[in-house]
Amino acid sequence: MVPLSFAGQAFEALPEGALYWPARRALLVADLHFEKASWFAARGQMLPPYDTLATLTALADIVARCDARELWCLGDSFHDAAGGERLSQAAQAVLSDLTQRLDWTWITGNHDPAGAARWGGHEATEAEVDGILLRHEAAPGEARPEMSGHFHPKLRLTVRGRRLSRRCFVATQRKLILPAFGSLTGGLDAGHPEILRAVGPDAEALIAVEGRLLRFPVAA
Repeated sequence: MVPLSFAGQAFEALPEGALYWPARRALLVADLHFEKASWFAARGQMLPPYDTLATLTALADIVARCDARELWCLGDSFHDAAGGERLSQAAQAVLSDLTQRLDWTWITGNHDPAGAARWGGHEATEAEVDGILLRHEAAPGEARPEMSGHFHPKLRLTVRGRRLSRRCFVATQRKLILPAFGSLTGGLDAGHPEILRAVGPDAEALIAVEGRLLRFPVAA
């Protein structure tokens, strides 16, 4: 974990794309997209059906490492409104254990408009926590400090002739977009016009690596 300051609060960024808030012992993640593989399988594109359990196992590991007491999911936790019906028994067991142990809040997104709270926790369209708005998609005109997901930002670089792609946070003074945490999620280039429209100018892509937070200016 590496320090990340936002809106006067101290956070810790994790390489996996999660954000830890020590003052609240809270973990924030975005775009888990549970049951994405089974959604594609029902439409004829067969993918290994282990994405949900892999995502939950990774999340449980981070919760244990951080000793978190709160968890905020910033929308699109399920890939579709019926995703919860397709959870395997193993995934149900891990999810139920986590929601029972944590003060868990599901922020609704465009993929999962409602219903996640059946697995425990609370549900909200957005929330304001210690002066920071938590919602699924950034609102371009919002002047208050805001954290969101939705765009699955990734930074793409060419290093020594090799194309590299890494999930990243995108930050300005007032906005912070988290990368997708789900194990089967793609990504949108951090410099994509839709991301820049959402956060405004002077955006940076932030990547947490082994004790350092790498910063890259983002340009259209």
